[in-house]
Amino acid sequence: MSPKVVVIGSGFAGLSAACCLAKDGCSVTVLEKNATPGGRARQFEADGFKFDMGPSWYWMPDVFEQFFNHFGKKTADYYNLIRLDPSYRIYFGKDEEMDLPANLEDLYSLFESYEPGSSAHLKKFLADAQYKYEAGMQEFVFKPAHSPLEYFHWKIMKAGLRLQLLKSLSSEVNAHFKDSRLIRLLEFPVLFLGATPEKTPAMYSMMNYADMVLGTWYPEGGMIQIVNAMVSLAKELGVHFEFDAEVTKIEAEARQVTHVITSKGMKIEADIVVGGADYHHLEQKVLDKPFRQYDEAYWSSRVMAPSSLVFYLGIKGRMKDVLHHNLFFDADFKIHSEEIYTSKKWPTDPLFYMSAPSMTDDSVAPDGHENLFILIPIAPDLEDTEAIREHYFSRVLERIKMITGEDIQDRIVYKRSYCVKDFKADYHSFQGNAYGLANTLRQTAFMKPKMKSRKLDNLYFTGQLTVPGPGIPPALISGQIVAREVMKNYA
Repeated sequence: MSPKVVVIGSGFAGLSAACCLAKDGCSVTVLEKNATPGGRARQFEADGFKFDMGPSWYWMPDVFEQFFNHFGKKTADYYNLIRLDPSYRIYFGKDEEMDLPANLEDLYSLFESYEPGSSAHLKKFLADAQYKYEAGMQEFVFKPAHSPLEYFHWKIMKAGLRLQLLKSLSSEVNAHFKDSRLIRLLEFPVLFLGATPEKTPAMYSMMNYADMVLGTWYPEGGMIQIVNAMVSLAKELGVHFEFDAEVTKIEAEARQVTHVITSKGMKIEADIVVGGADYHHLEQKVLDKPFRQYDEAYWSSRVMAPSSLVFYLGIKGRMKDVLHHNLFFDADFKIHSEEIYTSKKWPTDPLFYMSAPSMTDDSVAPDGHENLFILIPIAPDLEDTEAIREHYFSRVLERIKMITGEDIQDRIVYKRSYCVKDFKADYHSFQGNAYGLANTLRQTAFMKPKMKSRKLDNLYFTGQLTVPGPGIPPALISGQIVAREVMKNYA
């Protein structure tokens, strides 16, 4: 008889786990709190605009392809990918911008224009980053990380030496480059990993390889197309979905989960439960105390990745001096990083990111309009009021006007903000985080919250608060790992 599996949450990790478990012969039901699938990657429509609510960068295309290949499919069966060229633009100030080319030779020339001789350093830096990426994907990322013993293998230990786990990304970048703009370019991907570049392992230069070599892509129709693809695949495999079905209790006896109860009044019998919703919430609010692995003291000691203040804007008229992805680095990178990770306060002068997907895709905005997504990374669990949101909104508009020459204040036809309170309300997000658990050295691999419950033999966890970490590709991998562990233990 097929094991009955309940997957809680339809974010990328939950969808990945559901697909894999259904392929392995399980009877899978996905329970989703919200009205639509995707978790933080949901989409909403308003006044003719289509807004991706969360992730907007499509990096590591090989991971997406690997996932669909597992089912005899490919991404092209579900959506069309466009490689962006330039990948993105960085504004360092008024009349000072850098467009990152997709072509490597053009990239080397760009570096030379800022710092003579730096192209040779970049080639070495990216070669090292490629090794870290490939070794990480082959030897580290797909492990369940139950124990340090998983890593005691000569191939892994040899790779670990070259991964530079004990050296900081900042020291690695500064050893190769002197120009402050090149340094900011190379350090920016870790802004969302949960620590300053000074406290992030040099291993994460692999993100520079993902960025500069593997490229920045866009699925036509928006990031929601990945969600739609995975839901379609899941349904092809027989997965059943229930929406507006928040899990309010996980019932257990002895060492076994027995039932899952939802806000709809459903009581679902389960042989196995996979928690793809917020790990902290499921443990502390949904499970009875005797079945919890961790206490609040443990969770309060965790280092979280940032939250975000997001603005979704519909703009009348087209913009001239912006690309699909735009990074406003005209403020002090170090100060903003410290305000996120050290002092944990609202930023004095924030860096911010602006996406304009309508530059690439006409379908996400009415004719003659622009679709804008503006994000300020902030510390988690900050005070979140309308007055604070409006303060930063005004400052962002001023910066856009000053740097690009575009005054959009009187052209706004749609506006919505999203911040700490919303992450908590929509996703039960611990401390209102947007990106999960910080990827610091002390919270890597087996030092993350465990994928398999120590208290209940048939309860598992997946997603950005466990292995391997935050981001869409890691979430896809997390779902695959947990499905493999379920089947290994169930059999």
